[in-house]
Amino acid sequence: MLKEDLEQRLINIETALACQEKMLDEINQVVIEQAKMIDRLKLENQYLLDNLQREVVKPLSEETPPPHY
Repeated sequence: MLKEDLEQRLINIETALACQEKMLDEINQVVIEQAKMIDRLKLENQYLLDNLQREVVKPLSEETPPPHY
């Protein structure tokens, strides 16, 4: 009877370990996808910042007046 109990405990432990390994793999995939998304968002953010700096409003002295003036 003791051998059967130990065997069942071992099976339960192996089952729990397999479930945890699967969950860890799934979480790892999520982290990888999030890292890719963060990298993409960083690039987009830098692109927007670069464009914003290039298209800064000029001081009034440098602005050309609209055509109706």
